[in-house]
Amino acid sequence: MLQGPAGCIEAAEDLPQLPPGGVERGAAVIAHPHPLFAGTMDNKVVQTLARAFVHCGWRAIRFNFRGVGATQGVHDGGRGELLDMLAVIEHATRAHRVGMDASPNIPLALAGFSFGSFVTSHAVQALGAQRAPQQLVLVGTAATRFEVAPIAHALHERTLVLHGEHDDTVPLLDVMNWARPQTLPVTVIPGGSHFFHGQLPLLRHLVVRHLQAGSATIT
Repeated sequence: MLQGPAGCIEAAEDLPQLPPGGVERGAAVIAHPHPLFAGTMDNKVVQTLARAFVHCGWRAIRFNFRGVGATQGVHDGGRGELLDMLAVIEHATRAHRVGMDASPNIPLALAGFSFGSFVTSHAVQALGAQRAPQQLVLVGTAATRFEVAPIAHALHERTLVLHGEHDDTVPLLDVMNWARPQTLPVTVIPGGSHFFHGQLPLLRHLVVRHLQAGSATIT
């Protein structure tokens, strides 16, 4: 349980298995789909994202937005949820090691699915260039019902946007209309639905490939 702006925030932390002397790449904070449509941190896509980050050496933090599970507060249409995510990011990017001072310099990655992608985009915007994530993954980006923030051009090489070809919740066309003015690439999974039924292993593989490629270029 973490302290948030509306009370306690329920979260789960998945840790990578590191070789002797190995060091975590950083902290990855992952946001879940719409709270009013059964979205929680235990969503299968969210868990798949967490496994991909853990596989690549990141500590993955999933959390429930306000009003979901044991997280206090009530749904706020994205405004309060952004504050929730920023509070989790603040916690995740500080070291909690016995005998060491808290450090705000832990590398950060962000990811979101559906409504969580919308909130994540605004979290990136709120953090600004000085605290920009090293990796960003947006899946099923909710560009139909929400005003998803643009991604700064400097982050494009670090960003993976994944969408299902046959997404009937967020039509692919809406995501392309959001991405086109930015010239932001979108990776389309052929035949994919909004929840990627039967394609979660492929989703995981694409995220892992992106993270591994990014680790070779980020110093």
